[in-house]
Amino acid sequence: MKLRATQAIATFGYVGLLPGPVGVWASAAAIPAAYALHWLGGFPLLALATLAAGAAGYWSAKVEAIDLEGLDRGAFVIDAVVGQWIALWPLSAGLWAAGAAPDVFPWPGWVAAFLFFRFFASVRPGPVGWAARRNGPAGVMLDDVIAGALSAALVAAAAALAHGWLR
Repeated sequence: MKLRATQAIATFGYVGLLPGPVGVWASAAAIPAAYALHWLGGFPLLALATLAAGAAGYWSAKVEAIDLEGLDRGAFVIDAVVGQWIALWPLSAGLWAAGAAPDVFPWPGWVAAFLFFRFFASVRPGPVGWAARRNGPAGVMLDDVIAGALSAALVAAAAALAHGWLR
């Protein structure tokens, strides 16, 4: 099989070609990548990288004709990376806004983001399921974007509770 640049994007550097639960592997691989982005440029760089990865994912899904004859949708994991990064936004944004050292990325935040995101991406409640049933590049990307946004809301709420902001 000849691999193209769009396949490298779609599979997040070929993580999507690993055996087993590729969505879980992609989410797990997204965390150290998000940490590196946060460390290098704080929340602004993570947000910019998320938007760029989302656009690149949409483009690669279109080029690869996901749901038609191109790359197997199961191998397409850039959507999970984008969703996982969105789930990590409250952690990165909070640390950046607080002026925390760039190497700080505490485990309770990223573990919660991972668990919430994997729940929404797997169970696909409400709007996540609606988006998952859409065809084409938008449908490929949108379900994990929504799962990431729902997860981010829960991460932010958990942080507010943990830090006593909701008294």
